[in-house]
Amino acid sequence: MAGSRILRTLILGAPGSGKGTISKRLVADYKLTHLASGDLLRNQISAGTEAGKEAESFIVKGQLVPDPLIVDLISQELGKLKTSWLLDGFPRTLSQAEALSQKTNVDLVFNLDVPFDTIRQRLEKRWIHAPSGRTYHADWSPPKTPGLDDVTGEPLTQRDDDKPETVQNRLNTYDKMTRPLLDYYKSQDLLQSFHGTESNVIYPQMIDFLDEYMKSVDW
Repeated sequence: MAGSRILRTLILGAPGSGKGTISKRLVADYKLTHLASGDLLRNQISAGTEAGKEAESFIVKGQLVPDPLIVDLISQELGKLKTSWLLDGFPRTLSQAEALSQKTNVDLVFNLDVPFDTIRQRLEKRWIHAPSGRTYHADWSPPKTPGLDDVTGEPLTQRDDDKPETVQNRLNTYDKMTRPLLDYYKSQDLLQSFHGTESNVIYPQMIDFLDEYMKSVDW
């Protein structure tokens, strides 16, 4: 990336939308530092920091980490960065977005707009060999013998998160929580939505947009 200006971006996408794949490509192609809120929390807890201890006290009770704590953690981490960054997994709610805006500015918010029917098919047909982590898909990468791992011949299982009723609940929850978030960033003219059913369709759209965007901004 030319120039010295820092590009500050967020990425939003429903579970199963391909957000992880897209994030890896953006990080590699545009030299962004990837900051995932879940990783940050785990690192703080592992390091035994005061913030980590406080966060853990909520997590072990099955409670959400309070907004002020996670916002402070993330804004402090972002403040240390001297490179362009991509924030993943946060904010999740309107109140978190508003709190974050008080701490740091954002240039762009990427939204992966993948049809929920596509996501359901993607997740509900995914099976794993739990001991090894090998993943199969009934349509795209099926096992040689239905229901059995290619290497060991052991039975495949489905993650609880991938079971049809759970997938639908996760998508409903995401839609309810994220719609106000999308409206918030759209009202600030920061939101860029990219539509498609596959990462290989969506990502070229993002490249075209980003390349044009960087030409129009003083980098």
